[in-house]
Amino acid sequence: MVKKIQKELRQAANHEKAKLLQRFFKTGKGEYAEGDRFLGVMVPQTRKLVKKYWEEISSRETQELLNGEFHEERLLALLILVKKFKKGDDEVKKEIFDLYLANTKSINNWDLVDLSAPRIAGAYLENRDRSVLVKLAKSKSLWERRISILATFWFIGKGESEFALKIAGILVDDNHDLIHKAVGWMLREIGKRCGQEIEEAFLLKHCKTMPRTMLRYAIERFDTARKRYFLAAKLT
Repeated sequence: MVKKIQKELRQAANHEKAKLLQRFFKTGKGEYAEGDRFLGVMVPQTRKLVKKYWEEISSRETQELLNGEFHEERLLALLILVKKFKKGDDEVKKEIFDLYLANTKSINNWDLVDLSAPRIAGAYLENRDRSVLVKLAKSKSLWERRISILATFWFIGKGESEFALKIAGILVDDNHDLIHKAVGWMLREIGKRCGQEIEEAFLLKHCKTMPRTMLRYAIERFDTARKRYFLAAKLT
């Protein structure tokens, strides 16, 4: 099954698009996704393969695909796992969650994290012990740290901000731009879905020391006066 799917992906490959994607996803020397390889298969094409194979492919085979050498293989595997998780019973959900955490080394770009962490890690932990996310937030791995904050998007979508703010507090001094953007994004979503006053309480505590990119993402939906207030507070 895996070889069949890999063959279809390679048949859909586009060399010119692959070069564009490798630049867009920062795969050059010293960049955050150094060495990642692309086939040049677009997401709509990948989603067609998800629809075609998600019921037929086993979890073991999906894990093999997740450990594939090309970015699109890993994306396809994660989208299949998201689909299987959504449709599965509690046993299937646990199996997929465990597989997900055991293979974070393969969830190694921001799109892979963002399309899977809320729908697998967040969804599974909604009514369970979430301490694993605290552990991930303190990881040396950029992608595990991003998983920790993106997983909380699921909780935020349910109107719950407390745990997302806890993870944001751990990551508020992180040194990577991709974490600055992710935390700022989740803070913005807290303001939108849970109440701007909750977001502002966090910002009042941290705005002077948090990275400017994080703050700018967080206040994107604020009116002009509140934006100016927090940007000015950052400078004082």
